[in-house]
Formats: sequence, structure tokens, C-alpha cells
Amino acid sequence: MTKRKRPAGGDRRPQAAPSGAWAVRYHPNARAEADAVPAHEQRALDNAVDKLAALGPLLAFPHSSKVMGDPGGALRELRPRAGRSPWRCIYRRIGDVFVIAAVAPEAQKDKAGFECSVAAAKTRLAEIEP
Repeated sequence: MTKRKRPAGGDRRPQAAPSGAWAVRYHPNARAEADAVPAHEQRALDNAVDKLAALGPLLAFPHSSKVMGDPGGALRELRPRAGRSPWRCIYRRIGDVFVIAAVAPEAQKDKAGFECSVAAAKTRLAEIEP
């Protein structure tokens, strides 16, 4: 497995993820969060991102799910290993691009951590939305 390059400090543009039919980008802070998870979980995250890139909005449960408690309903969670991973990618579609805004612990295991990551994702998405 090759190690991904980390984005230059201060760059607020979403960073590229694996290519497919749909564009998927990481917010720089989310990229750093993904790089911090254990290696075997990074592979699971990468596989889930590849599925999102291939299927886009057609990616269904159990691989993707609406974030509960999001009043607008635009935030989604990418669920590696069909939900068996303890990690989630919090993302939103902006135009034709899916932006991963945070990497969160699974809500059933760490509700406070998940909610904190959702709040961070909302803040990060507000930085880049037109």
C-alpha cells in the first residue's frame, strides 16, 4: 500500500481521492483524520471511497446512510465494511463532487465523538461552499 501525500498546510481546497465515475474530494482536515486511523481501517475507508466514486448517489445502505440529526438532511455517512468499521466518513454532495468533510468514530461506539465530527464537517463545508 502506498502512503498518500499530505496536503500542504493551510490549503483549504478539498484534496483528491481515488478516481471513478464521480469526483470525491477530502477536505484537508478530513484527509489528516483519515491518515490518523489504523492502517487496516484506512484500507476500509479507501474501499468505501472507491465505492462512492463508482456509484455516487446510487450507493445505498449499508454502505451509505443519512446522518441522523442533520436538519437539512444533506449530510451522509460513508460506512466502511458495510457498517462494520468503527469509522465513518461524513460527506456531502456539492454539485457533481462528493466532499468528505470529516472522519468520525461510529456513533454507537462514541456518540460525543461522532457529534463533534458532524459539527466539524458542517463548519468545514461552510468554508468551501459557494
